[in-house]
Amino acid sequence: MDKKMKKNEQTSLGVGGELHQTAGGDVPVLTTQQGIPISDDQNSLKIGTRGPTALEDFHFREKIFHFDHERIPERVVHARGYGAHGYFENYESLADITSADLFQRPGVKTPAFVRFSTVAGNKGSADLARDVRGFAVKLYTQKGNWDIVGNNIPVSFIQDAFKFPDLIHAAKAEPDSDFPQAQTAHGSFWDFISLMPESIHMIMWTMSDRAIPRSLRFMEGFGVHTFRLVTAEGKSTFVKFHWKPKLGMQSVLWDEAVKINGADPDFHRRDLWNAIQSGSYPEWELGLQLFDDQFAGGRRCFGGDRLSGRTGVQSCGDEFERL
Repeated sequence: MDKKMKKNEQTSLGVGGELHQTAGGDVPVLTTQQGIPISDDQNSLKIGTRGPTALEDFHFREKIFHFDHERIPERVVHARGYGAHGYFENYESLADITSADLFQRPGVKTPAFVRFSTVAGNKGSADLARDVRGFAVKLYTQKGNWDIVGNNIPVSFIQDAFKFPDLIHAAKAEPDSDFPQAQTAHGSFWDFISLMPESIHMIMWTMSDRAIPRSLRFMEGFGVHTFRLVTAEGKSTFVKFHWKPKLGMQSVLWDEAVKINGADPDFHRRDLWNAIQSGSYPEWELGLQLFDDQFAGGRRCFGGDRLSGRTGVQSCGDEFERL
């Protein structure tokens, strides 16, 4: 970064630890679609340090509305996906931690649908691109449909949803050249990451072998966010959802991924299809990572936030139960 750029940008931390970057000097002012100058394009308006996000944040609503209505197929996030139907079977009653109907009775089978996907590539991109994998589960319970939408990596690039459109636009192909496709190793993405220190943890995961899985059947899934389970008596517990493949985890080497993409860009979907057709049905076990309000409000481990999808809480030695 040159001296002029440093002079025209100022950074500071808010009371919630969020990063504020202010442009000045020769940097043009960003405005809304109505021409109103924007004071902060990275943090949504929250009630308190943790939220919730206030509906009065008109710029946040406008930004997400615009992003959700982008219907160019090549630029839709998670466009390349593949799914399968199955069921979720509860091992034992979890009435002591939740009132959710599907967890009340052992042996109950709940119809389910799972969609696996890549994030950055278009619908026609190759399966073995180095990318985060979507892991979305829809459970058709007796009390209504329940979605656990997550990824194969337990953390995320950003903390605030305000930055999500910017993240995806940065990861997609360059807008002028329309390449590279299904990969984030290009200028726009690295520019975004360089300005978002909170993204570094996720980058380390993305550059690991987790981003080039051997098969969808050998891939973990995570809810990423922290949720609450509430009992019939009103007692609540923080929870993170983990899907663990019974086949274990496997990945390929980068050289293998490049060769496989050239020989069979449908490698992952073909593998899942053939396994199901042959009766070798893949299975995952759902694990709940539980902790209470006292633990969540205590010390921050390794400078991270236990409730944050940015840093994850696995490294804090939390209680983990396999159900």
